[in-house]
Amino acid sequence: MEVSNLGLGTKIGASGQPRPQPETVHPTPPRLQYAIYALTLAVAISLWLLAIRSPLWLDETVSFFLIKGGLREIMSRQGWPDVPVYSYILWLWTKVAGTGEVALRIPSILAMLAAAYLLYRAARELFDRDAAIVAALVFCLHPIILFASIDVRPYAFGALTITSCILALVHLRNSHSSWLAALFGFSAACILYFQVLFVVILPPLAICFFALRIGERKILWRQLTVGLAAFVLGFLPVIPGLQYILHTRSSHSFAEVPRLADLRSMLVLGRWPAFILLATVLVAAATRRLDWKSRVEGWPILLCTSLALVPLVTLYGVSAGTSIHVFVARYCLIAAPGIALCWAFIVSRICWSPLRVFFCVAVVAATAYLDVTEPSFGQHGYTWKYALETVEKNASSDDAPVLICSDLPESDDRPMPIGPAVKDNAMFAPLTYYKLSVPVVGLPRSLNGEAMRIGSEFLQAQRRGRFFAMAYFPSYPTLDWIESNSAATHSVRVIGESDDIEVEEFDPLTQPNSSH
Repeated sequence: MEVSNLGLGTKIGASGQPRPQPETVHPTPPRLQYAIYALTLAVAISLWLLAIRSPLWLDETVSFFLIKGGLREIMSRQGWPDVPVYSYILWLWTKVAGTGEVALRIPSILAMLAAAYLLYRAARELFDRDAAIVAALVFCLHPIILFASIDVRPYAFGALTITSCILALVHLRNSHSSWLAALFGFSAACILYFQVLFVVILPPLAICFFALRIGERKILWRQLTVGLAAFVLGFLPVIPGLQYILHTRSSHSFAEVPRLADLRSMLVLGRWPAFILLATVLVAAATRRLDWKSRVEGWPILLCTSLALVPLVTLYGVSAGTSIHVFVARYCLIAAPGIALCWAFIVSRICWSPLRVFFCVAVVAATAYLDVTEPSFGQHGYTWKYALETVEKNASSDDAPVLICSDLPESDDRPMPIGPAVKDNAMFAPLTYYKLSVPVVGLPRSLNGEAMRIGSEFLQAQRRGRFFAMAYFPSYPTLDWIESNSAATHSVRVIGESDDIEVEEFDPLTQPNSSH
């Protein structure tokens, strides 16, 4: 028979002698243990920086376009009613650090570091210190976080507001403060300032809030009233953006219909880390270092699982069941803190510190190896930089014009800018950062009526002139249409292809030997 000796933290065996708990058997020396944890966190964060010097990808150039005109033009350049908090932050930062690729990415790195710290603080309230470190580590290593941490986009700040909201909610477990309830409500509203699709995290936050106050009706109504008032106050600036998204939802859908495998992949860091977690749990179970007996509170489990699953399942359901396909990695960032907390909860049930240390080291090593051996190692998304450099090099000698298909789905529903305005338009944002000196004619992303009208007028005017055309792969049908409709007057050859952005040169047949 065994009885628990709560004062000593041990169990009394049948012989009457105290038997140590599993975690006290051959423990890792604390200094060494936390030195290893610190090293794994440092390596995890360093993985963020592997692509920090890479050129800007499409969406990052949109962020630059929004601040390019200065403080006064940020609102007018939005083009849609988003809350431009990130644009103001980025503009202010550029006044200090400049507009180089590295400088533009530093605010996201700082925001993501703060988000990881706040998640650690929240996990520390739920689990022990080791498990809280695991939560921060898994968060830092998640592929979505690795990308968003240096992305010149608002997602890192979205992660920061999410983790601050989670921390406020966790602190509400042991507090009846109305001020804390107000902070929770306002921070929940601020999440939408950085991406309106992050609205899918509000239901699990509300569920967990109500679950906190079961049996405490008076406190519930007081904190609910205060928190809801703060939320409504913070939510007001977001309403126009939500209305715009609902009214123009078809023009923002660009992803493929998701599969169940896509949903599963979001819940893990990758195949190897998932196997490492499974192997660690199996070893703990086989060595009787897995805690099956101690009571687990229901609220932390509800918090972790709902924050991880509800946003993902909602985005997946909308994308799979409707024509609005929004199951995109950067939007799924909303579930990353919940996923990290779920992994931390699993590791918290392992009662052997060396095994926890092994798990952290193995996961970091596996993730680092996978990142370094990826074909896209050192890249941060596809970029228009090199394709535009090819055009500039070949077209600048005689100022040959270039047809460019916009890479934004919204361009299919908007009038195309004309003349010099093309180079300072959100639909052609790469041109605002990577300059072209030659004339540019803008086309929509899809081969629609507007594209054919503009293309026909251009080809008629260029019957005897040399020109170029370039497009990202979704717009290849437009390139094929240009080739077909110019076949009688021009010869065509591909002079460059970078990141699926193809550049074609069209030479008039009457001047086959024209100088370039």
